[in-house]
Amino acid sequence: MTLNLTLKVWRQKGPNTPGNFETYEARDIDEDMSFLEMLDVVNERLMAENKEPIAFDHDCREGICGSCGMVINGIPHGMKKLTTTCQLHMRNFTTGQTITVEPWRAASFPVIKDLVVDRSAFDRIIQAGGYITAPTGAGRDANEILVPKPVADQAFDAAACIGCGACVAACPNGAAQLFTAAKLAHLNLLPQGQPERWSRTTAMVDTMEEYFGSCTNYAECEAACPKGISIDFIAKMNRDYLRAKFKDRRSTTRVDTSEAGGERAGVSSSGRKGGSRWEPPFSAFGADLRGPVTCGRCRGRR
Repeated sequence: MTLNLTLKVWRQKGPNTPGNFETYEARDIDEDMSFLEMLDVVNERLMAENKEPIAFDHDCREGICGSCGMVINGIPHGMKKLTTTCQLHMRNFTTGQTITVEPWRAASFPVIKDLVVDRSAFDRIIQAGGYITAPTGAGRDANEILVPKPVADQAFDAAACIGCGACVAACPNGAAQLFTAAKLAHLNLLPQGQPERWSRTTAMVDTMEEYFGSCTNYAECEAACPKGISIDFIAKMNRDYLRAKFKDRRSTTRVDTSEAGGERAGVSSSGRKGGSRWEPPFSAFGADLRGPVTCGRCRGRR
């Protein structure tokens, strides 16, 4: 079965050039085509007519690279849940339908050309702390470091983020809390990310606030995310950020006190250097995964 569609596509030659919608006819589109394949067909016909093709991002076409980012009928990635643009097939549309296609609408993502936007602000966040520092050499066995199954599941869910930017495009404030929280969680939940957990959280959140708006719990980001990442990760990020700030404050106070009182700077009263200790994240989103804590006297839960 083939479809005949009308496309209203945003055309813009550059970031400093005003843009406008242009109308194109998409004829004889196979229903098994993906949305990007449909745009390829339209572009081939435009080039045959000596017209400039529509510029858009694409790469893997398997929903894992995050390159394809466009707003389809007012919804990032289209109306189908948990689906990227490259996985959206034309059988989800009806013949004679008018489809409006726009780039991401966010001040942090300036338009480069047509449907292509500059998402380098995400790169600045990752550069601030989206990594772990580890010695090089042979890889360690996967089962050498024991991680509780619920913690591993939470980290894996966060690591599913593909960095497409749909959360920013859907948010009325242009916030990137869901992206940042996902990138923080998949490192902060695992033992390998513990040594830099607090410095990573502070650096990435501070960098995020330089480029993006603030979160006011609209939850549009969760609804638009093609990987179904939960806003619970934002709550965990905020909690870690507050704890990191308190740790920095205590560390500064400890150093000042030791310099004045003659103690060694950077050594806590318990003898640990830097006053910090490894805190395994066995508690995911506040739920103690080690079981209930009981009182030794009354055996009651506290």
